[in-house]
Amino acid sequence: MTQPNNKTNFREETDLGTLIAQATTTDKWQVLSYSLPILPIHAALLRTGKILFFCGSGNDPNHLNTPYDSVLWDVNKGTFSRQAPPLDSNNQPIDLFCAGHSFTADGLLMVAGGTLRYDPFYGSFSALMFDPITEKWVKKPSMNNGRWYATLLTLGSGRIFAVSGLDKDGNLNRQPEIYSSTFANGWNAFPTTSALPQYAQIFLLSSGNVFYSGAYMGGGGVTPRILTLPGTFTQSIAEKVVPGLQAPDFGNQAASVLLPPAQDQRVMIMGGGNNTTATNRVNIVNLKATNPTYVGSRFLKYARMHLSAVLLPDRTVFVCNGSKMNEDITQSMLPAEIYNPVTNTWTAVAKQNVPRVYHSVALLLPDGRVATAGGNPARRVNELRLEIYSPAYMSRSRPIIQKAPQRLSYGLQFTIQTPQAANIKWVSLIRPMATTHSCDAEQRLVDVPISYRNSTSLNVTLTDNRNIAPPGWYMLFISDNNGTPSVATWTQLS
Repeated sequence: MTQPNNKTNFREETDLGTLIAQATTTDKWQVLSYSLPILPIHAALLRTGKILFFCGSGNDPNHLNTPYDSVLWDVNKGTFSRQAPPLDSNNQPIDLFCAGHSFTADGLLMVAGGTLRYDPFYGSFSALMFDPITEKWVKKPSMNNGRWYATLLTLGSGRIFAVSGLDKDGNLNRQPEIYSSTFANGWNAFPTTSALPQYAQIFLLSSGNVFYSGAYMGGGGVTPRILTLPGTFTQSIAEKVVPGLQAPDFGNQAASVLLPPAQDQRVMIMGGGNNTTATNRVNIVNLKATNPTYVGSRFLKYARMHLSAVLLPDRTVFVCNGSKMNEDITQSMLPAEIYNPVTNTWTAVAKQNVPRVYHSVALLLPDGRVATAGGNPARRVNELRLEIYSPAYMSRSRPIIQKAPQRLSYGLQFTIQTPQAANIKWVSLIRPMATTHSCDAEQRLVDVPISYRNSTSLNVTLTDNRNIAPPGWYMLFISDNNGTPSVATWTQLS
């Protein structure tokens, strides 16, 4: 498809800078007084509340096979701790640059793939887990082939699905595989599929099927589609095309999310670009439909590629980072914006202070703020400053969770004690983010319906569908009638 040339359709609306101050006066950005010790290409919020950053060789071929380690950020203390790098059988550091990742049911972070060589890139076979309690890397059985720019997705079974990436010879890996601790060799592979692109943005659906949204990193491949995983590994994965995506050639460094709540089964794709220019296109698909089709929605106020999209506990979508032009920080100082799925509107909010493009990340914190980090517009040009966004709700009086279970099971009714019980609108479980390259297959917000309340407690019921809420650790939030969320408590769904 040729580059869209209609500004009102695919590029950018008239500059709304004069309206930003009117949108909100209570949200804010804060650049922290200290910086990261490494480029945060990969970021994951652990169940301890700490954030794991890692980058392997960090987009610098001079660092290949050197102990370029990961760090844990204690957000509350403002400190970093380093971990010993994982080593291969030759006692060489395993390069986790451009791996894929998702959380296991017990809260470990599975990291698979990475870099065997640069220019051209070859993908690593390696698979590791990071344990948030011991704060160490643990080696796991290697994959069947290499993956560089792979996507990992935790399924309702707790098994981990891996797709795409460049293999050990630099070719696109078209053979998905699944990890399970019960498999003799750790990983079992399916027959080959269509050419799902690198860092294909995929989502687990309530049916157990997997949806590829059309957002990716680098060059495109196939159109959006639903993947149906068969019962055996000798059978092929069935594919059903989902039509209607506008400007499909602008999926590079786009973002996509499963809109809150997850029960609605609606996926939004936003932004992205071609080789140079960004789009502000936004499309939404209802995956409950018999024949799902993307339809146009309200566009972003600002065209941007390599943007970050974060689900907030007030059930909106926060968008930041990115640039109007590929890797151009002079065009990346854009106001953040927030999408409200109920009103189908975008609101421009405060402008961040640090320009962030390629290799930048954003994550939801348990207190409801958003941490942003990274940026790597060229090799060895590393943005190490940290900045935190505080949404408007941070300045309001917020509900408090006094007590909630630390372990949950499917279909369970449970009680949350809160002095604001009479004024609570929503109870939500949010799965922590594990993100890189605008891609996050993990984050989702699950509605937990309120069935009964009194003045001091809420009685709620958790879904019995493991595909709506895959097993693992979640942040439990309550939100009042104004949409103001509490600080989260951690709970394990198993």
